[in-house]
Amino acid sequence: MSDFRLQVFAAVARHLSLTKAAQELFISQPAVTKHLHELEKQHGQRLLERRGNRIALTEAGRLLLGHAEAVAASAQQLDDQLLALRDPDEAAGRLRLGASTTLSQYVLPGLLPAFQARYPNVRLTLLNANSERIADALLRNELDLGFVEGRTKSRDLHYELLLPDELVAVRRAHPRGTPPAPLSLAEALAHPLVLRERGSGTLEVLEFALSELKTKLSSLQVAFYFDNTEAIKAYLEAAPGALGFVSRRALARELSAGLLEIVPVQGLHLPRQFEAVWVQGQPLIRPAQRFLAFAHAHFHAGA
Repeated sequence: MSDFRLQVFAAVARHLSLTKAAQELFISQPAVTKHLHELEKQHGQRLLERRGNRIALTEAGRLLLGHAEAVAASAQQLDDQLLALRDPDEAAGRLRLGASTTLSQYVLPGLLPAFQARYPNVRLTLLNANSERIADALLRNELDLGFVEGRTKSRDLHYELLLPDELVAVRRAHPRGTPPAPLSLAEALAHPLVLRERGSGTLEVLEFALSELKTKLSSLQVAFYFDNTEAIKAYLEAAPGALGFVSRRALARELSAGLLEIVPVQGLHLPRQFEAVWVQGQPLIRPAQRFLAFAHAHFHAGA
């Protein structure tokens, strides 16, 4: 960004906090205030206003934020292009990834070190959020490439299969050590259920499968909704009698340690797909192209 004052203002606008902006930029809060005052003096308008104990953008502030974001994007594009000139066949520059919770916790981490070793000039960031939030971030140009699960598709986004997955019913392991007997759907759904939150691909897949079986999620006894799988597993370990639905890929440690067990549920099948996603009609930047190809090669080799 050509003007550091714009970077300061953008940080304040993101956090709506002078203190948090100062922490992000590693400068003092008085320095933040000085830069803001200089911008207001330059433009002859107030950019921020107090609302009780909070601050908000004025109309002039919202206009300036749009300009600051455009300047930052242009500067970043130039940096990426200049880095690419060093080696036209190499990937370089920033790559903003986003992945839904299961992918970011259990699938992608094992891939990242090898990619960084192969492409050391790519600056990676990874947003961990549910599938709905990842889609929104892509459409707001906050991410270059996303990875999601679930059934809902946006017409404004392009989806590409990465690898298959399956949700399974899981509970605290019984000490007897014999494989758990299959449960009927009615028996399974009579348990207190521990589920992912609204907006997650995991809950969406479960809800769709239940609707196919003429069962509404609202009719079930849900003990807790969590925003991550680790919390669900920890809850189940401490709650005999509860039942959860999580990715089979998330259970390796707990199954081998005898902490949790998978329970077959008759007539309930929960296959799903992990997919790469980006904005429809928008070509992927070179680092994103390299990462996607690297991911396909990695998971194909491990199949």
